[in-house]
Amino acid sequence: MNTTAIGVDLGGTKTAVGLVGAGGLVLGRVSAPTPAAQGPGAVLDTVVDLVRSLLDRAGANIVVSGCGVGSAGVIDAASGVVASATDSLPGWTGTPVRDVLTARLGMPVAVVNDVHAHALGEALHGAGADAPTVLMVAAGTGVGGALVVDGRVHSGRRGVSGHFGHVSSIEAVGRPCTCGGAGHLEAIASGPAMCAVYRERSGDDGVADGREVVRRAAAGDEHAAASVALAGRALGRTIGGLVNALDPDLVIVGGGLASAGEPWWAALREAADGERLPLLADTPIVAAALGADAAIVGAAALVSITASEEPA
Repeated sequence: MNTTAIGVDLGGTKTAVGLVGAGGLVLGRVSAPTPAAQGPGAVLDTVVDLVRSLLDRAGANIVVSGCGVGSAGVIDAASGVVASATDSLPGWTGTPVRDVLTARLGMPVAVVNDVHAHALGEALHGAGADAPTVLMVAAGTGVGGALVVDGRVHSGRRGVSGHFGHVSSIEAVGRPCTCGGAGHLEAIASGPAMCAVYRERSGDDGVADGREVVRRAAAGDEHAAASVALAGRALGRTIGGLVNALDPDLVIVGGGLASAGEPWWAALREAADGERLPLLADTPIVAAALGADAAIVGAAALVSITASEEPA
């Protein structure tokens, strides 16, 4: 009999579920659009349906030890309740995800923030495997991450740890942030922010996709190239500061912008090198390795981590 765990990556637009075996190997996957507009009940119905579908495919030779969920929003890891969420999941705040899924699936369930799950997957079975302390930074629609120490995510007192997009950035001074503040890293280093900078520089208001900005940069558009470099530079400066503050063994960079190409990476690395202390100049900064499976793998790992922390 093969022992596995279920990993769920629950986002505002898509829910992906994987059956994960030893070493973080994903044995099967299913996914569906997240019915966010229909409310928390419909969202959890989708998770249950996907898990059952995956188990039906797996057959009787698979023993599932539990289900881990990486969910959008700030999660109270102790209770598995959503402490705070954005409008991408209306009504999600206050949802008792762990208790509902435990009852409906008939197995142990653990819940964390989706970015924390992503970081845990990379730290345990991806680019950070065997590194005691891993700093994960992800830049895409937003900017977030986590610190993983000895295979455990540092979630903080309220589960908010890792909101790196909401630290101040020199490059973002005066720019409005999605949180309602201004001058934060996310206002300059995220995909939407990179698009906004490009529109300002070029006067082309029709560009709303960061991939198009990257494509134009590769084709020689100087405004696009400058926008890509600025996003990379801002993120790199913050990473350098985080390395100084946290002294991790390794930094992993992921998210959609990690595929923006060498100009973005060069700007990031140059800025990080200029910011961090000389003694920390050898701290590796590497690309994430697991791609879309990272949060699934990290969520599944929660099952054994949570079990090991329970009183005997």
